[in-house]
Amino acid sequence: MSTQRHYSPIDRLLLQADAAMRTLIPNSSHAHRPSPAVLATSSTLDTTQKRHIAGLMRINHTGEVCAQALYQGQALTASLPETREKMEQAAEEEIDHLVWCEQRIGELDSHTSLLNPLFYGLSFAIGATAGAISDKVSLGFVAATEDQVCKHLDDHLQQIPETDGKSRAILEQMRIDEEQHATSALDAGGYRFPAPVKFGMSLLAKVMTSSSYRI
Repeated sequence: MSTQRHYSPIDRLLLQADAAMRTLIPNSSHAHRPSPAVLATSSTLDTTQKRHIAGLMRINHTGEVCAQALYQGQALTASLPETREKMEQAAEEEIDHLVWCEQRIGELDSHTSLLNPLFYGLSFAIGATAGAISDKVSLGFVAATEDQVCKHLDDHLQQIPETDGKSRAILEQMRIDEEQHATSALDAGGYRFPAPVKFGMSLLAKVMTSSSYRI
């Protein structure tokens, strides 16, 4: 006997609203895995270093907010139950990253981006549109997005000093997970986006990174 639950459209909208609140309200999400920072050490950082690292971690936190919205939007409009399940599972795994970044930002005496609600709404709309076009495009969008995230993480790891082991441990584990998400999306039949599309996505990502670093 199948134990899979079947949700009505109203049920799914309520679940989406709950996911949005848990993503946007501080300290309302709980990680499934302990933060990699728990076992890492960091030396004392000066004020300038803390401010810069907090800005980088704020970018990554906002990126995870966008990932949650993207996956939720795609899950809402996915055609195949298998694709919907993959999106919902990926969103759960990304919650760890969201919580880890939020915790580290607090330790650096800073705050998450005030623009998160705006970016959540835009990302949800993009995800829902991609899912409505086709599951293949939706999965391809995941792969292309995760590729962009990996590039940002590589750049941030170059900027964060070796003495800040806690922030580095978080980003290193995030990179491993994001690369796996990209590979899984392509293996599931995702469309490989051409270079011009990826370039356009990188321009949009720059808007998010430059604004969330400061605000």
